[in-house]
Amino acid sequence: MSFEDELAEALRRTGEGFTSDPGALAEAGGARGRRLVARRRAAVAGGSVSALLLIATAGAYSGGLFGSSDAEGAVHVTAPTPPADGRQTGTGAVTADQMIGKMRALLPGGRIDAPKARGTEDELGPRVGVVYDDGKGPAAVFLSLQRVDPFGSGARAQTECEDKNLHGYDACRTEQLPDGSRLLLYQGYEYPDRREDTKVWRAVLVTVQGFLVDASEWNAAADKGAPVSRTDPPLSVEQLKGLVTSTTWHAALNDLPAAEPEPAPPPESIVLRDRKAVDALEQLMTRLRITVPIVSRGGQDSYGFVVLDDGKGKSLVQINVQPAASPSGFSGNSAFTTQSDGTKVREATGPGEKNKGVTQWKVDTLRTDGLRVLVTAFNTADQNGPATRPAPALTMKQLRQIALAPEWKLTTPVG
Repeated sequence: MSFEDELAEALRRTGEGFTSDPGALAEAGGARGRRLVARRRAAVAGGSVSALLLIATAGAYSGGLFGSSDAEGAVHVTAPTPPADGRQTGTGAVTADQMIGKMRALLPGGRIDAPKARGTEDELGPRVGVVYDDGKGPAAVFLSLQRVDPFGSGARAQTECEDKNLHGYDACRTEQLPDGSRLLLYQGYEYPDRREDTKVWRAVLVTVQGFLVDASEWNAAADKGAPVSRTDPPLSVEQLKGLVTSTTWHAALNDLPAAEPEPAPPPESIVLRDRKAVDALEQLMTRLRITVPIVSRGGQDSYGFVVLDDGKGKSLVQINVQPAASPSGFSGNSAFTTQSDGTKVREATGPGEKNKGVTQWKVDTLRTDGLRVLVTAFNTADQNGPATRPAPALTMKQLRQIALAPEWKLTTPVG
């Protein structure tokens, strides 16, 4: 399982359980982990809408929240940095009832049941959730408000589409509005593996003032645990856009304290951004004379992926590079071998984590200086989709060559 997938699984442990490799889980993290925590926000939201209303703004949303986990595995939640004046909540200028009233006014004509909300005085932040029925079936609609650093990585991550090879969805796009605001419009599924037909559509707005408005809707009366009641969520993408861009929410947002600027990224993330793992992977495959055609590629910083197609079906290959990793995953009874230079190597083959019929091959390495390189290959282009070939496109020998290549030291900071 890749680092970012382990993060998602760890965050799901509260309701759905976790599968394996606790050592890898504990070591993964850093900038990629924090971004994924933010980006998984509503797509894998946990609990009912009622439960969502009780989750802290600085806590975990579903697959995570603004705030931090620097680790898949050592998952923890921290509150945002208090503003300079010490105030962490609003004055209560907008109450829970007023939040419900604003939602009622913005939704098209229909029936609204089970409204729940928090006002700006609540230390968990203003939120509102309702069950809305336009005559075609009840649907959960949820909206939260936050103040963020508009130029920080967290805000940027909230408005970026996820890699479709890793998290299947129907549509996703980011818009830049005339006033400089960024808007994410997403149409996907509550469960990426599609084990249920619950859809989630989402709009996230981040303005240059640091206003974050996040709205989600489902085609069921709750995000989880309720039967699908209609084919699609009730609001169109344009209506969702109108919901989050409405100035109706500005009174509540202005009552919240402004967020402090995010701290500068650590040195290793700067170095890795200059030399992305996916770029290094592609160059390394050329040097190793691995000639399987690359049909798509992506990733950020220390995580990257390529999708290969040798004419026998597509195959996903993921790379994770982590400096200063903990050795916990290569200690105790874990099965690994040690190279002459002290590098520890662990190989594994077996079924994929997300879909029956999918196979994953993995080579995990830890060098004496703490550099960890994990390469995983699949017999599919999408872990959530069906197998597209009998085995991954690369052999275990090729994966081992990639993981042990000296070039990875170039992606880590010197000294």
